[in-house]
Amino acid sequence: MQEQYRTVARAGVHETEINRSRFICAIAPAATEQEAQDFLARVRREHPTATHNCFAYVIGADASVQKAGDDGEPGGTAGVPMLQMLTRREMRYVVAVVTRYYGGVKLGAGGLIRAYGGVVGETLDELGTLTRQRFRLATITVGHQRAGKLENDLRATGRDVRDVRYAEAVVIEIGLPDADVESFRGWLADVTAGEARLELGGEAYGDA
Repeated sequence: MQEQYRTVARAGVHETEINRSRFICAIAPAATEQEAQDFLARVRREHPTATHNCFAYVIGADASVQKAGDDGEPGGTAGVPMLQMLTRREMRYVVAVVTRYYGGVKLGAGGLIRAYGGVVGETLDELGTLTRQRFRLATITVGHQRAGKLENDLRATGRDVRDVRYAEAVVIEIGLPDADVESFRGWLADVTAGEARLELGGEAYGDA
């Protein structure tokens, strides 16, 4: 798994006009290829009279899925430059759809490539990006007497506390960077006098 990846901070829309053509770029996070395709379908429904609805998406922390479509524009002048902008910015789990309303002036291949790639870049600048870091999921089991202070200490030291469950013992789920696991074991033993039990689980991504 990748140690980290970048994605768009939020969904949003940005519009620009080039030689009387309107270029409306909608970008959104997409956890799966199906989510990306659903977003494309939604934009197409919102703009049924548009001349073109071109798209690009990158799915997977390692960019394992990359798709693009020109929707009637000359081959390689729309979807590919959009995809290139996403990959150049190292974006992952993201979908971009550029809706064009033709304004009567032909842009030529070079003009189209600059327009489609450029509006995606402008939209990313407007929406912002965030970095997601790979974490090891871990479970701490501790007695009720120490649980409250331990939870406070975890939050005070900036740990990613994901869940706290109270039963016979208290179970606290956290996210840990792999590199911190051994030092965290020592810290946990110190602050709980060795009474807490740490179990490592699978891996996930969280805000860096």
